[in-house]
Parts: sequence; structure tokens; C-alpha cells
Amino acid sequence: MPASFDFARLLPIRLRRAGTVSVLLFLLRWLLISGIIGGLVGTASAGFLVALDWVTRWREAHPWALALLPGAGLLIGLAYHYFGQEAVRGNNLILDEIHQPRRLVPLRLLPLVLGGTLATHLFGGSAGREGTAVQMGGALADQLTRALGLRPRDRRLLLIAGMSAGFASVFGTPLAGAVFGLEVFLLGSIRYEALLPSFLAAVLADAVTRAWGVGHTHYPMLPAMPLTALSLGGTLLVGGLCGVVARGFAGLTHAITGFFRRIAYAPLRPVVGGALLVPLLWALGANRFGGLGIPVIVESFQHPLPPTDWAIKLALTALTLGCGFKGGEVTPLFFIGAALGSALAVVLPLPVALLAALGFVGVFAGAANTPLACTLMGLELFGSQAGIYLALACVVAYLLSGHRGIYGSQVIGQAKHLRLGRQQGKRLGEL
Repeated sequence: MPASFDFARLLPIRLRRAGTVSVLLFLLRWLLISGIIGGLVGTASAGFLVALDWVTRWREAHPWALALLPGAGLLIGLAYHYFGQEAVRGNNLILDEIHQPRRLVPLRLLPLVLGGTLATHLFGGSAGREGTAVQMGGALADQLTRALGLRPRDRRLLLIAGMSAGFASVFGTPLAGAVFGLEVFLLGSIRYEALLPSFLAAVLADAVTRAWGVGHTHYPMLPAMPLTALSLGGTLLVGGLCGVVARGFAGLTHAITGFFRRIAYAPLRPVVGGALLVPLLWALGANRFGGLGIPVIVESFQHPLPPTDWAIKLALTALTLGCGFKGGEVTPLFFIGAALGSALAVVLPLPVALLAALGFVGVFAGAANTPLACTLMGLELFGSQAGIYLALACVVAYLLSGHRGIYGSQVIGQAKHLRLGRQQGKRLGEL
């Protein structure tokens, strides 16, 4: 052996080799776990979307079913009151388990939220589907904790992967779904250790849902637009309005929730709320403003909508969810944002499809505090040609919505403004 040979040179090589082996083992391990999550959540989302489509078509064909909304509210309220326990907290339960793991997300959350959401849509409530998919994803993924003997630190990754899988599979947006799971629980920060599980679970769950033959709504691809002062200024204005509207939606929903909590017996809350919703929906148009409202969203890309559509949907959704009906906020937020952007086409010299798309992603970004996920969703749904405008609208909406949002258990990891630095580390629900 040459006298000049230095044994110390072997140490970095060994360390690098050990690191490579660890990374490969981590990759293989989470590829297997994410495959299981993707199969379970993708299948659950496929079944949910098929059932949701059926109940929506049935309701539209039987307008009289709206009169039964208070009765459906009673059944939902009784189910959650006597069998739900912690499950009544929905998405916030999963977010809290990511921040402070205590006990497994109960599997009963799945039939409760699935049945509650379908009943809400069957009888005309104004709600979405994201909350159901995310809760199902988190509940199904968490069952693997004991089955696979995972450690507590791995459980956080499992829950994040389940949320990503649920979001990706229900909207058909794997990139947005992956980043949503990483971004949603910690406002202003991303936990990169969950990057691989989140992306794998999101992509596989979306693939499984599509493999079941379940499709998603198609929106128009936006054409390329030159960057001008007028177009950028219009985008900043739309983004700012989206942030204000998102903040208003979150505040109104929380206020209505607080109001209905004055009713001591919880099962009666959706009954009273349903009794208020029935005449409103009948007068305003149950098929237009009830349920998901996807036909109106599609319409918003074709021509300017009346300036009242977004406000009506906002109020009805806040009342539906605030009084105790189940579902999600995201698709109604798409409706609110797209209708808002579309209505602005009469005063802003920008294409109506672009304005609708900006509102679509902007209001969601402000309300969920997930600007990166919403930007990716815009790219996946509307193409990359208008990516700069979509991203700008999401960022501005995120900033102007302040430390408010639809998820009270979001923790402020990084304050949006220096003047709000004292709020760092707090939950949105505490503010």
C-alpha cells in the first residue's frame, strides 16, 4: 500500500454510502406505504364522487326534496352528536393530530362525513367535497399507524400523505394535492420531510381514482397573454379583492358557527339552519346555488355573470356549513371566486376566462392560506400560459386575507407581515 494513502479519505465515502442506503430505504418504504394510501384513498374518492354525482342528479330531478333539508339536518346532527365525538371537528381534527399527535383519527369519521356530505347534497345544501375527501384520506391513512407499527414521527407524514391523497384524487390535481398537504397545516411554512410521501400518495391516489373510470370537470385552457401594465394591474386588483372576499367568507362562517352554538342541543342546529335555507334556496334558485354549483363555475368562463351570484353563494355556503351541515368549502370557494372574477369582466379590460380563473384560485388561496397549492392547481386546470397571472393573484389574495382562514387549527409558522409577528405560533382559531 502506498505510504501516501490516507485512511481518513474512506470516512466521507462510508458516510455517503450509509446516507445513500438510508435514502433508498426511505424511498422504498414510503413507496410501499404511499401505494397502500393511494389505493385506499383513490378508491374511496372514486366511490364518493360517483355517489355525489348520483345524489346531485337526483336532487335536480326532484326539486321537492329541498323541503326535506331540515330533516336531513336532524339526522346529521344526531349522528355526529351521539356517534361522532371528536369526529365533529372534521379537518381541524386531522390538523391538530399533525401538530400534537395524541390518538388515532377514528375510522368512524369516514362513514359520518361521507353520509353527512351526501345527505347535505341530496337535499340541496350549499357545500363542497374537499373536506370529505381530506377527512377520508386522513382517517384511512392513520389506520396504517398500528397496522404497520409506525413510529409517532412517521405518523405525521402518514396524515399529511393522506390529506394530499384525498385532495388530489377528488379534484384530479396531483401536484396541487401534494403541496396542499404540505402547506395547509402550517401557515407560511412547508415541512420538507413529508415531501416524498405527500407527492407519492397524491399521484397514486389520483391515478387510482382515474383507473376506476371516474372523471373530473374540464375547464378551458387559457391562452398566452403579453405582460402589460394593464394586465398586471388588473391581476393585482382581482387578487386583492379575492383576499378580502376570502377573509369575509371565513369570518362569516365562523360567526354563524358561533351563533348556532347558542343552541344547546347540537342536533337542532342544522334543523334550524335548514329551515332558514329552504326558503332562501327556493327563492334564489336551488339548482343554481345549492350543492357544488359546478355548472355555474363552467358558465363563468363563458360570459360575465351577474354581480350578485358570488355573494349569494358565499352567504348560503356560510349558513350551510356554519349551522352544522357537512361537506367542504373549496368547491363553493371556486364558485365564489370564478363568479366574482367573471362579473369583473364588465369593468376590467381582461378576458372573462382569465378573470374567472384568477378568482377561482385566488379566493381559495386566501381562504385556505395555500398560495403554492392554488398556483399549481391553476396550472393543472387552466394550463401554464397564464401561470404568471395565476400565481400573482394567489399570492396577493394570500397576503390580503390576513391571519384568517377556513381552518381554525392552522398554526402560523411564518407571519404574513412583520407587524403580525407576535401572532406567530398561534392557531388561527385563537385569533
